[in-house]
Amino acid sequence: MARFTLPRDLYHGENALEALKTLEGKRAVVVVGGGSMKRFGFLDKVCDYLKEAGMEVALFEGVEPDPSVDTVMKGAAMMREFEPDWIVSIGGGSPIDAAKAMWAFYEYPDTTFEQLCIPFNFPKLRTKAKFCAIPSTSGTATEVTAFSVITDYKKGVKYPLADFNITPDVAIVDPALAETMPKKLTAHTGMDAMTHAIEAYVSTLHCDYTDPLALHAIKMISRDLVASYNGDMKARASMHNAQCLAGMAFSNALLGIVHSMAHKTGAAYSGGHIVHGCANAMYLPKVIKYNSKNPEADKRYGEIAAFLGLEPTTDALIAHIKEMNKQLDIPTCIRDYEGGIIDEKEFLEKLPQVAELAVGDACTGSNPRSITPAEMEKLLKCCFYDEEVNF
Repeated sequence: MARFTLPRDLYHGENALEALKTLEGKRAVVVVGGGSMKRFGFLDKVCDYLKEAGMEVALFEGVEPDPSVDTVMKGAAMMREFEPDWIVSIGGGSPIDAAKAMWAFYEYPDTTFEQLCIPFNFPKLRTKAKFCAIPSTSGTATEVTAFSVITDYKKGVKYPLADFNITPDVAIVDPALAETMPKKLTAHTGMDAMTHAIEAYVSTLHCDYTDPLALHAIKMISRDLVASYNGDMKARASMHNAQCLAGMAFSNALLGIVHSMAHKTGAAYSGGHIVHGCANAMYLPKVIKYNSKNPEADKRYGEIAAFLGLEPTTDALIAHIKEMNKQLDIPTCIRDYEGGIIDEKEFLEKLPQVAELAVGDACTGSNPRSITPAEMEKLLKCCFYDEEVNF
């Protein structure tokens, strides 16, 4: 038996934000990141619509990129004091992911982070509050997924939390918010969405319910991401829908080792973070080549290529993704990331540990080809030096 779970309601299209007026409750906490949602007026709109719905509103601001365990705990403590019956999060993947984790600690103060890190081990939520997610970026699709990524900076590890309990009750996908994305963020989040869709299509847990969503998302992203990156707002609106469709697919089919590697390399090095979407974009061609040694995966990569009107082969799909990365100004390997901020010596010193953590990541289990720590080390080195994958 398999399961397919999405939000109860998804509002999309122009002025979808007004759906907040229809929520029923007494108190809402709005969780937000940096200043962009306030600067562009969206935070005020959210608060005004919630007040129009008859709610008292409190703000939790300042969720950082790659939200931390500490931020989650602070937010949960604030919620326990305010006692909201709606948690509303607006912004990129970071504030929404953080709010999902806050939700669990708000309802279950005695649970531990270690317990939540076990996949599909969350306690039953909605005993105190429901959850509404409003994305401003076109990539993570956390507004429709059963996932959250939280960083433990003390350990230098990103933890992907996974449980259908944290699938939001309401998602609001309003294209006006995506218009505010900077160019580089548009590229990185867009390739994150492409990775979601491709990994979902070849996942060992793909099914008849997820395949159409994944394929259509891949086609839309292939058609619209570069134009969106170059400032076409019609393409930007299409990408906001495409990333959501990709999220619906991967939330139910799960992912693969591109994400395992991105999770475990993202916060591992002292030179700086490797932005998640950029990591996915760099690693995706290498992982496709690695996975193609599995005949079923090779066949399905060919199906994706054919659906895009390419030669129906894995190599054609890889070439297409590399060309997209080139047009999006995304580097080909970790060594070239941000002008070389990841030190080669540190990368090699940490390689065995990072590889072992990546193999143990929650996303590895649904990858179509199994991988050992030794093979993961080789694959990560290919991603560092832009070497061919031939094993």
